This record gives sequence, C-alpha cells and structure tokens, in this order.
Amino acid sequence: MSTTDIKHYMQTVGQKARAASRFVAKTETAAKNRALIAMAEAIRRDEQKLLAANAKDLENAKAKGLDAAMIDRLTLAARGIAGMAEGLQQIAALADPIGEITGLSYRPSGIQVGKMRVPLGVIGIIYEARPNVTADAAGLCLKAGNAAILRGGSEAIHSNQAIAACVREGLTTAGLPETAVQVIETTDRAAVGELIVMRDYVDVIVPRGGKGLIERISNEARVPVIKHLDGVCHVYIDDQADFDKAVTIADNAKTQRYGTCNTMETLLVHVNIAERILPVLGKIYLDKGVELRGDEAAHAMITQIIPATEEDWSTEYLAPILSIRVVDGLDQAIEHINRYGSQHTDAIVTENYTHARRFLREVDSSSVMVNTTTRFADGFEYGLGAEIGISTDKIHARGPVGLEGLTSQKYIVLGDGQIRQ
Repeated sequence: MSTTDIKHYMQTVGQKARAASRFVAKTETAAKNRALIAMAEAIRRDEQKLLAANAKDLENAKAKGLDAAMIDRLTLAARGIAGMAEGLQQIAALADPIGEITGLSYRPSGIQVGKMRVPLGVIGIIYEARPNVTADAAGLCLKAGNAAILRGGSEAIHSNQAIAACVREGLTTAGLPETAVQVIETTDRAAVGELIVMRDYVDVIVPRGGKGLIERISNEARVPVIKHLDGVCHVYIDDQADFDKAVTIADNAKTQRYGTCNTMETLLVHVNIAERILPVLGKIYLDKGVELRGDEAAHAMITQIIPATEEDWSTEYLAPILSIRVVDGLDQAIEHINRYGSQHTDAIVTENYTHARRFLREVDSSSVMVNTTTRFADGFEYGLGAEIGISTDKIHARGPVGLEGLTSQKYIVLGDGQIRQ
C-alpha cells in the first residue's frame, strides 16, 4: 500500500471500531460470554490450522535470523493453543465489570452520588511476536465492553490472521459486529504511525514488545498509552530465608523461561547466606547454560562469574544471562532495586515477617512478592483470565492489566426533583 492508501485504510478501520464500540458498550453480558465461548471452541477446533500458520511464521523468522528470545515468544505449541482457549473461557466466567455501581451515598441535598464502571471505548494494541496476544486482547477488550484494533508484528502475520478468523467467528455467532475486533492486515509500519495518532477513533494505545517499540510509541503517540518499557526483575535472598525455598525460587525465576518480562535478571544475596547458597545456585545456573555476571564478592564464591559492569545492573537480558550481587542487608537490597529496577516485579525470600513487610512497603514496583517467583507476575496467574500487558505506569492501571484496567468510571447522580439552592 502507498502512504495515502494506508492512511485511508486505517481511518476506515478506526471509523468501524468507533461504531462497533458503541454497540459493544451496550451489549448484555450473556452475548459477550457467548462470543468468548465460541471463540474458544473455534480455536480448539482449528488447532492444526493454527499450528500450520505458526510454522510458516517460524520458518520465515528463522530465515531472517531473528534471535532466540523472539523465536521463543513467536512459537505456538498445542499447549499454548489450549491456553488461549482456556483464557477466553476464564474471561467468560469472570464477573462483568460494566455497569457496576460503587460508593453510592446520600449528600445533604438529598441527591445520591456514586460511580459506574464504563468501557474505555476503542483500544489499539500494538505487539510483537506472541500470537496468543491476539486472542487474549480480543477477549479482554470485548468483555470490558470495548472495541479493539490489533496490530501484530510482521513476524507473526500468519498466526495472527488465523487466530483472528476464530475471533470473528465467535463474534458473529453471538450476533456481534465482526468489527468489534479488527486485526490489521498490512505489515507496513506506517499503519502503526497512523494508529497512534487517531484521536478521533482510538481512546487508548497498549504497546507490547521490545523496548525500542515501546519507546517509539511513547514518544510519537497522540493517544494515551498504557505501557512498560522493560522488566529488570530482582529476587533478594535474605539472611533469614529458608535455604531450600530460596534455591527453588531463584532457579525458577531465571530458568523457567528466559524471554519473558517477568524473568529475574538480577539476583541479590545477603552476605551472611551467600557463602552457603551461591555455590549451589551457581552450579544450577551453569549446568543450564546461564552466563553469570557479578560483583567481586559473588566472584569469590563462583569463579566462573564474569565481572559485572554498571550497565549490567539495569539490563533486561531476555536471555540465559544473570547478574549477581552480594549485599549487606535489606536496606542495600531495596536501594539497589529502586535504583536499577524498572518498577516491574521484585521478590524477597525470607522467613522474617518484619523484613517481608518492609520489602512490600518500600520497593516501588507494580508487583512485589514474598517467598515466590517473579514468573507469577501475569494476568492469567493473578486470576484475571488473561492480560493485555503489564503496566509500570502509576496512573490508571498498574501491574497486569485485565478487565478493570480496560475500563474507567463515571460519576452518576440520582435525584428526586432536588434543585440547587
């Protein structure tokens, strides 16, 4: 398409989305749930079609030399397809937030004032790899009463279009407009440039992908953005940690998956437990092919550690690389996290209640955890059904963004003829 054609195409998409958003906003919960269940059934039925489409994307990605982390995020397996369908069913089972009235109270004038939860309108979602986002985003936006414009990366075009067909089938089965969820068909990056400035048709943009993509969207968008730039996540092992718990958690937080934003990138260990636990963890990591970078104290306990640079402490590797630092105590651990972290997800392993409470209160991140892995920072694991993404912003939505994060509130006032004196 030419630049003129793309602009016209995106304007048409926007107009259709705005019209659909008004229809979906007033749609009954039962109809939305029927659409979600029908989408899930279509995805399960078309498993082989989805795998075949994904195989084309993987073949193209490997031919282009995309890195291992991108390939990992792009890959769809039978388990992932089942997870998409299950996620849609979970969203259908969740309470519908739209129309919920809270805080209703009488004022001295006799009027009642409260708040009603309402859709945001049209949500534009821009993402790389991760074909499952197509189903997750469609389901969450629909249940929250919104229309969605989805723009996946060129590397996942076949997978996304195959999933989009299942989404459209679900919408029509329930009598909803197909345009309630539109997946952009062009891979031209100019489409993104148009989407993020269409203030007449788009209410919120949610970017999901690498730091470069999110920085570009944040800098160029004229529509409000819900985002996180990167996931520099920490696990701090306190001197009063249970040894076995600490080993299991620190292993899982790094090695369960390398290419996700909630994977641990820096391990902090209290000096009083470091001599016992670091050799054990070092062997686990090295046996799994993880490259270790650390400070002098960590190097003294694991000789294979490469000296860490200042840049390492603030790097999201998305790879089998881990930074390790030995700290004097809780104060230094919190200071390190708040200085170098990305306000995404951080965890403490400790049996000391006071230390745990301080960590929860003083670490300024969207998810803060005690005695568990950072890998749980996920909408599905939090019971949200699925997530649009994880927000490290502090206004509107923070942490995994599920149904509530895709809604707003408006004041409602109930009277019985009162007038202001």
